[in-house]
Amino acid sequence: MKIERISSVVAALILLQTLYFKFTAAPESVYIFSELGIEPYGRIGSGILELIIAILLLFKKSSLIGAILGLGVITGAIFSHIFVLGIEVQNDGGLLFGLALLVFILCLVTIFMQKDKLLSLLPRLKK
Repeated sequence: MKIERISSVVAALILLQTLYFKFTAAPESVYIFSELGIEPYGRIGSGILELIIAILLLFKKSSLIGAILGLGVITGAIFSHIFVLGIEVQNDGGLLFGLALLVFILCLVTIFMQKDKLLSLLPRLKK
């Protein structure tokens, strides 16, 4: 279970660290969301969603839900990089893309480590 906790907490910390840039309208963040055509609402909205996901990831009881939501949000970020922004954004050397990939992997690890919990929830969802 230590692997699950580490993957959840590291993913949460990465998400939390990006919030400063989103909520303070840092030039890099404004540029990204302007390129996507969703500035400022997309920047602020994604920041709020990532804050919720990070909080869910920090607590063992809710980390599975946080990882599932995180996987969805970060997939959107990865696709934005691949199809619109490019791997490197404003000479960052691909750092943001790399962090997105890392969060994606960490969320997958969290989900995999709790696969029994996930599988036990699936029959309930069918009802």
